[in-house]
Amino acid sequence: MNRIKVLIIDDSAFYRQTIAGFLKAVPRFEVIGTVPNGSEAIRFISRSKPDVITLDLEMPTMDGFTFLRWLMANEPIPVVVISSRSESSNVFKALEMGAADFLGKPTQQASLEIMDLRAELVSKVETAASIPPEKLRLKYQSRVQDEAAVTAAPRSRPRLDAVQLVAIGASTGGPPAIQSILTQLPKDFPAAVLVVQHMPPGFTQYFAERLNKSAKLPVKEGEVGDLLETGKVYIAPGGHHMMIRSAENKVRIDLKPKVDADKYTPSVDRLMTSAAELYKEKVLGILLTGMGSDGKMGMKAIKEKGGATIAEAEETSVVFGMPKEAISIGAVDQILPLHQIPREVIRKCY
Repeated sequence: MNRIKVLIIDDSAFYRQTIAGFLKAVPRFEVIGTVPNGSEAIRFISRSKPDVITLDLEMPTMDGFTFLRWLMANEPIPVVVISSRSESSNVFKALEMGAADFLGKPTQQASLEIMDLRAELVSKVETAASIPPEKLRLKYQSRVQDEAAVTAAPRSRPRLDAVQLVAIGASTGGPPAIQSILTQLPKDFPAAVLVVQHMPPGFTQYFAERLNKSAKLPVKEGEVGDLLETGKVYIAPGGHHMMIRSAENKVRIDLKPKVDADKYTPSVDRLMTSAAELYKEKVLGILLTGMGSDGKMGMKAIKEKGGATIAEAEETSVVFGMPKEAISIGAVDQILPLHQIPREVIRKCY
């Protein structure tokens, strides 16, 4: 078995040592280097190419953004950003620039709380290692072209059988994909949109705020009791499951806290299943890039109730795990590359 070669970039000696220790304890990983900034990382990569990079964003000499821009343009390698929670907004910028995933440090200062993140770090690095570098290169090259080339489908007043609720689920590689879809929906979009992105507490609020600035539709983090409104986007908060419930002829958001037995939080399955129960044939489920099987049963529930389902195609998925699982059980009506999904969403909602 070929070992996964990892380069660690962090200006904190404590975090370099701690992250290296976590990975060295796992036989399938080989830590081939630790460096304190982007400049030294570029020199290192010219001599020895890693399979995965863990990257801090705030560093002297050359910060993580400058390095990431160089890396994706010249030597695409999967990157897992490891950044403090106080820098949450920076994480989403890094994901847009090509980082595969992220992990939040407990604090900016050296902290033993990072010991609690060992299993998550190992999982994310292993997942990143499965991403073909060529896919990263193509994604980087096409990002600006795709955004510039999109034109909205012709619209009219919604049909009687039009979709009234869009439920989107994603994991690894999801934030830029979700942004790509939401920023292409028109300001008069006639359906509500619910989004589950696998993300820890403390980051989903920044994610919602970032989307709210770039999308034509208002975007907010979902709260208990929020009235579901047409033309608004609700992001599931980290650490909670987001569902919908009916009360007094109104549909509202309901949240349930994570429990130890939960494999995925927030859960795509739980959102989509609740959406299928209330909206039946008027719901559209969309499953985007991500590792694992969350969303498979939710998409099945939507399809069984007469709703429509779309899965992101392998060609544009950073990780094809979640879409593939739903496709494998016949829960998907259409398999589309990411750049074709917004047009289809608009077509189904008008």
